[in-house]
Amino acid sequence: MIPNSDIMVSMIDLLKKIAFTKEGYQKVQDDIRVLTEKRVGAVVNLRTAREMGDLSENGAYKAARFELSAIDRELRRLNYLLRFGVVVESAHSGVIDFGSTITVKTGDKTMTFLLVDGYESNPKEHKLSVKSPIGRALVGKKVGDQVIVVAPAGKTTYVILEVK
Repeated sequence: MIPNSDIMVSMIDLLKKIAFTKEGYQKVQDDIRVLTEKRVGAVVNLRTAREMGDLSENGAYKAARFELSAIDRELRRLNYLLRFGVVVESAHSGVIDFGSTITVKTGDKTMTFLLVDGYESNPKEHKLSVKSPIGRALVGKKVGDQVIVVAPAGKTTYVILEVK
């Protein structure tokens, strides 16, 4: 018996979705706009370099072609993220999930970060992936819970102080 193909297609589409916060999704859109504008200049540079003559020894042509290729590659990546990205709002129920802002304490150090998907994560901006060791350990927990995280650096105990 073959399962209903419509159901299978929708299940596959659901698995391909990439979760974003509202701000993360907007940043992808903004980056596409900036790169699209930058691409126009790169095409002009390539055209100018091509008109200089022999392409085999034309460093300006090779550099312009490399720049345009890099822009196109990044645009393809960002368009993929937009195509499969969906904005997911946090439930703000007091239980840690995607989009929660969490304050934890370990020893005498207090840290605050936002839980996001892997494409949006950036530890320098205090955005941790729900798929990271810390993210996986915290999902489903609430204020007051104590969590032991096993990471490559060793075991660390975190106490959850706040969930927004």
